[in-house]
Amino acid sequence: MALIARSASNTDGFILVAVLWILAALATLVSVYAVYVSNTAMAAVARNDDLVAQGLVTAAVELAAYRVVSAPKDKRPTHGEVAFRMAKARIVAVFQSETARIDLNAASQELLAGLFTTLGAKAEDAEQYAARIITWRTPASAGAPDASAYPEAGLDYEPRGAPFVHVDELWLVAGLPPALIEQALPHLTVFSGEAAVHAVDADPVVLDSLPGVAERPTETLSADGSTGDVRAVARPGTTLEGGDAVRVTVRIDFDNGGVHGAEAVILVRDFGDDPYRVLSWRNDIELRAPEPRARAEAGR
Repeated sequence: MALIARSASNTDGFILVAVLWILAALATLVSVYAVYVSNTAMAAVARNDDLVAQGLVTAAVELAAYRVVSAPKDKRPTHGEVAFRMAKARIVAVFQSETARIDLNAASQELLAGLFTTLGAKAEDAEQYAARIITWRTPASAGAPDASAYPEAGLDYEPRGAPFVHVDELWLVAGLPPALIEQALPHLTVFSGEAAVHAVDADPVVLDSLPGVAERPTETLSADGSTGDVRAVARPGTTLEGGDAVRVTVRIDFDNGGVHGAEAVILVRDFGDDPYRVLSWRNDIELRAPEPRARAEAGR
């Protein structure tokens, strides 16, 4: 009888251990399933946000274009902002004329050298970098400067001998330090088509790059050309006219905490049924902090 009792006790113990193992396995399975469901839900939300963001970015660009074309051409705003709520998100689109940037294809060598100097390059090096940009964009038949830097650097290509098609082509110009290119890109464009930069919209780096900045008076201009308290300095190399190319930067803040950024450059002209054409479009851009002026205007 004692043997039978001991055997039953051992069996009960085995069953208890087995049950505990099964419960532990089920708990692990539930945990894994919960993580899977959570990740799947998060991925679905992200995909849904991306789909919604595409439509919201398009709407924001359309509204910015409307703001520009709704005014007579000689009174069009060169910068501004549109903001609205839609699809459980807040959307802000900041637009600015491309004349606020230095055009890689139209700027003088002196202005390009001034940009590199402003960004910290030595004057002699800055002149060399600017000369290589001129070499890149100048046809060989037009007497482009010496292009020997390319074979000397072991590169298997030569300067394009034609205008830059995108600012990222600057990475192909021989001899330019990568860190300097990174700093310069936010101040450059290929869409302005103007040698001058906008006196009001250009940022301090661009304005400080203008030739003779140290010798010029510190009188400032407002958007209508009158003296005013803005950072633009009245000097040669600037203009108060905006071009037809406009950059629109869109920020979308979803109520669920998601953030989406996009940027488009549009050409605002009379294209019949279309008030503008897209020159460049980038999704998922890194959103920079707004300029002080932009923050001040947004708070008004």
